Amino acid sequence: MKSEARSSYVPSSSWRRLTTLGLAIGLVCGSLLTPLAAQAEDISPQLIDQGHRLAVAADCQACHTDVLHGGKPFAGGYSIHSPLGVIYATNITPSRSAGIGDYSEAEFARALRQGVRRDGAHLYPAMPYTSYTQLTDTDIHALYAYFMHGVQPVDVQAHQTHLPFPFSIRASMAVWNALYLRDRRFRPDTSRTAEVNRGAYLAGALEHCDACHTPRNAMMAESSSRPLAGGMVGEWFAPNISSDPVSGIGGWTDEQLFSYLKTGRAAGMAQAAGGMAEAVEHSLQYLPDDDIRALIAYLRTTAPQRDPGESKPAFTYGAAASAEPSLRGLSGHHDREALRGGAQLYSGFCASCHQPDGSGSANQAYPSLFHNTATGLPNPSDLVAAMLNGVDRTVDGRQVLMPRFDRQSYVAQLSDEQIAEIANYVLQHYGNSSQRVTPGDVFEARGGGKLPLIARLQPDIVPAMLGGVLVLVLILWLVWRRWHRRFQG
Repeated sequence: MKSEARSSYVPSSSWRRLTTLGLAIGLVCGSLLTPLAAQAEDISPQLIDQGHRLAVAADCQACHTDVLHGGKPFAGGYSIHSPLGVIYATNITPSRSAGIGDYSEAEFARALRQGVRRDGAHLYPAMPYTSYTQLTDTDIHALYAYFMHGVQPVDVQAHQTHLPFPFSIRASMAVWNALYLRDRRFRPDTSRTAEVNRGAYLAGALEHCDACHTPRNAMMAESSSRPLAGGMVGEWFAPNISSDPVSGIGGWTDEQLFSYLKTGRAAGMAQAAGGMAEAVEHSLQYLPDDDIRALIAYLRTTAPQRDPGESKPAFTYGAAASAEPSLRGLSGHHDREALRGGAQLYSGFCASCHQPDGSGSANQAYPSLFHNTATGLPNPSDLVAAMLNGVDRTVDGRQVLMPRFDRQSYVAQLSDEQIAEIANYVLQHYGNSSQRVTPGDVFEARGGGKLPLIARLQPDIVPAMLGGVLVLVLILWLVWRRWHRRFQG
């Protein structure tokens, strides 16, 4: 009987509705949790580690960490002094309140490749999305996994960027992007080796070499006609790194290029300073040796770009020379203005490290001033910038430090005239003697370098735009009037 009772039991309508509702909820929850579970399975430690290596290669931390003020990794606040004004790097930790924690992978990819934030606002190309647009889907996925699961969230808002009008109108970047952004992914060249293709991807996408080493036009876009031919980055000059044997790196050996990229120093050639020192310190020194060799292999294949007027490589200029014997007895012991002219200023502020004859220290931590691209280039900007800003890079735990001599110096705050005097002494004795530095050049470098045309026009852009609109309206009115008269006649 009990068995019959159980088999003949019919659930009530309320129970059936409750069961149906439970099944529906279960199906909905299952459909939501299944992709999350799949995503969680996809985010493996290996993928996060791969994303970390890519972030290092892309040099993300150098700009998005305010080391100077003790900022936490990727929390933003680092100030980038662009010709249009100060641009502050954003917080790219997975914080939902201050960072990119709410970004989907598609939104993350859009920011990297098109320079458009989650809220639709445009980024300024100080973030090199014009290079990152080449990143593959696989690398975007790994980077997203790292920033969402391998970086600690920091719930602190970074400084906001406030550029002067009209550059403050971020929507104007949509027009700039339409003109200059080549939104396409990297595709290997089947006619090249795997090593060269790897180097091309590293140089063009992750390391974004062209962002600094390609000259820019009046609208601050990279000049596609002269790739890697060198360009100004603020007060620094990023030199020509094309394959040209005179103006570029064609005269360097593979060993010299490897040493420079890996350590920031190539004996008898160059020392990394400014933005290149940051790239070596935060990115290049950590690349696998095979990647460094791939970069070199790629640079060997680039189109040579010869700079007008150059006849020999910058690293071949100069020789050892000392003016110390001629300086003895020129000033009294109590002469408060004892250092006059380039020779005395060099002796007082430079010779103790770079030696009286300009040969540098024995280990070249303080480099020779002859056979040095900073003094041999036809553009002496790096020589001036190094004196103003100093040199500071740490590679493999060892720091290379040259003090600064600008108004923030703890050694000596030299004037524009004094910096120019030293620069000209160095150029005449150890470098490219055809070059000359004026106090005006130093003053300009203190302010961040020569402004591009669009920045120089900034106070007049709005009146010019209004004038252009009025001229256009007048032309249209004249055309309409002429057409109207002809039609009426």
